[in-house]
Amino acid sequence: MSALLELRHVDKRYGGLHVTRDVSFQLAAGDRLALIGPNGAGKTTLVHQISGVVGSDGGEVWLRGENVTRLSQAQRVRRGLARTFQITTLAPHLPAQRQIEMALFEREGLGGGLWRSVDSYPHLSQEARELLERFGLAAHAATPTQDLAYGEQRLIEMALALALRPKVLLLDEPMAGVPKGDGGRLLAALDALPRELGVLIIEHDMDLVFRLANRILVLCEGAVLADGTPDEIRRSPAVRAAYLGN
Repeated sequence: MSALLELRHVDKRYGGLHVTRDVSFQLAAGDRLALIGPNGAGKTTLVHQISGVVGSDGGEVWLRGENVTRLSQAQRVRRGLARTFQITTLAPHLPAQRQIEMALFEREGLGGGLWRSVDSYPHLSQEARELLERFGLAAHAATPTQDLAYGEQRLIEMALALALRPKVLLLDEPMAGVPKGDGGRLLAALDALPRELGVLIIEHDMDLVFRLANRILVLCEGAVLADGTPDEIRRSPAVRAAYLGN
């Protein structure tokens, strides 16, 4: 199966600091690839390179058979890439449904018509409601996101990402800051992601990683230390020495 996402020898430096080093891997439809490694290993920088937040000093990023290395974040989104961030980036005063509707309007190229009534696009309002229902948030459609629990805000972010109908979804520590009481809902949402999606997830919770991932990529000092199945990673002496411990 051809890769949805492919990195070829990707590098990034900040002055004398070599943050990512010759990173190559592929992500196929249906993959649940966990990106793990010690703090400072370069994980978030690598996701920034994939999504276009920062440029690369070497190598290439390919998305659905197209070289997108020089394309902007917005151009990559239009080609099927979506992501969430480690810290929520929601508009705090906007109701949850309106934020999803705005994402849908942009996806459909209607951003310039936001002065028109939402009622002018009933099919998009319906789609936004259905996304909220999928994540168990229908009761909060009119609630400003600042008034939602943090776990619910993370679910809104995932709904926003899926509103773009991505082929590749990047999740940067989706469980970060989520109280244990909300963790079950978020975990259920991760389990229910469309199977045809290729998902790359950064996560420090190893129980979550070994539950969700069918592949694990271990980054250490910016370079790929290992890439394999959860069982292969669990048994790897190099990974245990560098990250997992005994």
